[in-house]
Amino acid sequence: MDLISKETAERSLWGDACEAWTLVSNRAQHVMQERMPPGAFEVPHVHEHVRQFYVVLAGTATVEVNGRSERLEPGEGVEIEPRAVHRLGNESHDALDFLVISSAPPREDRRNLA
Repeated sequence: MDLISKETAERSLWGDACEAWTLVSNRAQHVMQERMPPGAFEVPHVHEHVRQFYVVLAGTATVEVNGRSERLEPGEGVEIEPRAVHRLGNESHDALDFLVISSAPPREDRRNLA
């Protein structure tokens, strides 16, 4: 059994100073812990086959799915079905920490719309 945390996981940077740590990555499951600074947003995008679940660990997220916007507080999450246009953002004044749990590696199936 191998223990993993963001201190031991592979780290990557994306967008405007956003960070991601790959905790699990295989063909059946992909789990990332991410941190988004205040004011940052993902680019609207879609996954053709990958199903995702976003869950907030700390901070407040704004999630947009198919034109509908909701706020997520710590402990709350949202499932993103394949082919749903979506993006996550941080409109608060504090950092946003969240998990992205995917049915497969999402970058291989991602199409940016902006």
